Amino acid sequence: MTATMALPAAVVGIVVMMVIPVPPAMLDMLLSLNIAVAVLILLATLNVKRALDLASFPSLLLVVTLFRLGLNVSTTRLILGRGEAGDVISAFGRFVIGGSVVVGLVVFLILVVIQFVVITNGATRVAEVGARFTLDAMPGKQMAIDADLNSGVIDDFEATRRRTEVASEADFYGAMDGASKFVKGDAIAAIVITAINLIGGLVIGVVQQGMSIGEAGSTYSLLTVGDGLVSQIPALLVSISSGIIVTRATGTSDLGTDVANEFARQSRPFIVGGLVVAGLGLVPGLPFLPFALVGAGASALGYRLAQNDLRDEAAAEVEPEPAPVADPDDPATLQRSIRVEAVGLELAADMVDLVDPARGGDLLDRVRALRRKIALELGLVMPAVRTRDNIELPSGSYAILVHGVELAQGIAPPGKALVIADDLSVFPGEQVVEPVFGLPAKWVPESHRIQAESLGATVVDRASVVTTHLAEIARQNAAELIGRQDVKNLLDMVRESDPAVIDDLGSGDVALPQVQRVLQQLLREQVPIRDMVRILEVIGEAARGAQSSDDLVEAVREVLAPAITERYARDGSLPVLSFDPLLERELVAALGVEAASTRLDAGHLQSILDQIRDLAVRAEGDGHSPVLVCSPPLRRPLSRMLEGYDNPPPVLSFREIGPQVQIATVGTVVDPSTVIDATGGTQ
Repeated sequence: MTATMALPAAVVGIVVMMVIPVPPAMLDMLLSLNIAVAVLILLATLNVKRALDLASFPSLLLVVTLFRLGLNVSTTRLILGRGEAGDVISAFGRFVIGGSVVVGLVVFLILVVIQFVVITNGATRVAEVGARFTLDAMPGKQMAIDADLNSGVIDDFEATRRRTEVASEADFYGAMDGASKFVKGDAIAAIVITAINLIGGLVIGVVQQGMSIGEAGSTYSLLTVGDGLVSQIPALLVSISSGIIVTRATGTSDLGTDVANEFARQSRPFIVGGLVVAGLGLVPGLPFLPFALVGAGASALGYRLAQNDLRDEAAAEVEPEPAPVADPDDPATLQRSIRVEAVGLELAADMVDLVDPARGGDLLDRVRALRRKIALELGLVMPAVRTRDNIELPSGSYAILVHGVELAQGIAPPGKALVIADDLSVFPGEQVVEPVFGLPAKWVPESHRIQAESLGATVVDRASVVTTHLAEIARQNAAELIGRQDVKNLLDMVRESDPAVIDDLGSGDVALPQVQRVLQQLLREQVPIRDMVRILEVIGEAARGAQSSDDLVEAVREVLAPAITERYARDGSLPVLSFDPLLERELVAALGVEAASTRLDAGHLQSILDQIRDLAVRAEGDGHSPVLVCSPPLRRPLSRMLEGYDNPPPVLSFREIGPQVQIATVGTVVDPSTVIDATGGTQ
């Protein structure tokens, strides 16, 4: 029987067992199976590294509780109906509790109190709090995943896996919050069933069987107490398992190994605690030998752990042989020192921990991941980022350089994390502006991270802030990062797969610098160059009749229209800003590529550009990210004029609108001179 069929069959069998009498021999097997299952569940919870490794535990808890209650029904039927319940229950009733009903009841009640009052209540509370905090922290965790994805730290598959894990964690703790009620109800049911069996056994023995009260108690009560112990011990094991699973923090190994490794670093408490326990043996009236043995053992263990710590420290202090120091006057060394890197990242002296793996720094790994993300996103192989310290930078700050010129600077104070939230007043510290998206934020101590996440705030670590900032600067300056050698490498890559495309470029006398200028302009306009084969095909074909690199760029953009449109469309809809037809004809005549000069008044043209900016800002406030659509002759001059504005809308021509999207107009640019003012006049 496969696992798919085994569990449904087991559940159906449990229900059938509650209705149909079970022979004593089979009941012994089922009771033994119940104890074995409880032991296996306990051992499984002790060996998991995190709670989600047993995500099916809440449902499993319901099944084993139902199984235990089904056994209670079957044993009750045998005890009250036939005065027997198999060898397992008889052994617990006579051997385990010595045949004493009072002792058995006391032991049974103690087990119930331990399970119900201590373990189950605690596990229920932990599951309830865990579910609440996990749900509250979900938005922050999701935004942190998005930040890592945008900065290139993780790819789409890893982001999907993490989002699934966050959702699964919330579902797990929510399910455990409800499943803990099963355990509590099981403890109550055990008390009620035992009481019913005791009373029912006495009534049946005295009234129906004609036994004396003592004989009836000896026969039925011992079996009832044995039955209660047989069912309560597995219940206690399962309750302990549920308490362990909800209190299990994510670790690197199983619980036993984690506890041993953590306490192995605590040699002093063992030594001091051992001496204190040994000293208790000297107190008059207390036995000396037990306290002395336990104290001596704890102190000896602490001394052994201390010796291990000393050996580890001595091994860590062994310095490797110093590497040969390069001659600072060597010409090769001087040439390397004066070379200007394409991309540089400078860190203040107190931020070097971000690049030190020994101190948990993973910034260099994140930067390497960022290069892979930029390559997949734009088709540009981003140059290696030279990271170094700069003692002239203020504490907790960093600088991003492109070709030796500082383009951006930011802060990432040590020991703090960036919190982004709607209400920042509840967090300590001075309010700052997040460097990439311009959102209000605060740098708060790491100790406030859990509190911030529980309040639904987005918490971003220092390395993610630096990497995200670096990614944004790289995207904005992608055109300056593609050099002549990079273009040649791209052409060589195309030559391997499509040599005819490169041959066509050569026959058309297309030089490498011309291809570079086209690629730079595409990147400057945020057009990916991943589809190099088609881009080079268009360049080779259009170069024979094109007068400039700008004509080649326009030809390439028209071929890449579906890919360009897809970048700005949302759910198949493209929000656009369009021109009034009369104004567009006027602009084509004044700004089009065939116009000899600009025949528009500078103030009038500035009013039109300001109107475009205002319409774009208004559309973004309504939740849209619009593009400006115009006639092909206007696309290039308008795009260059709008470059001076912050976050200008992308400019697309009608020929660049892909057939896969629906156009949704969110604003129309009209001639400012024809706008009617509030008084009825014209402006």
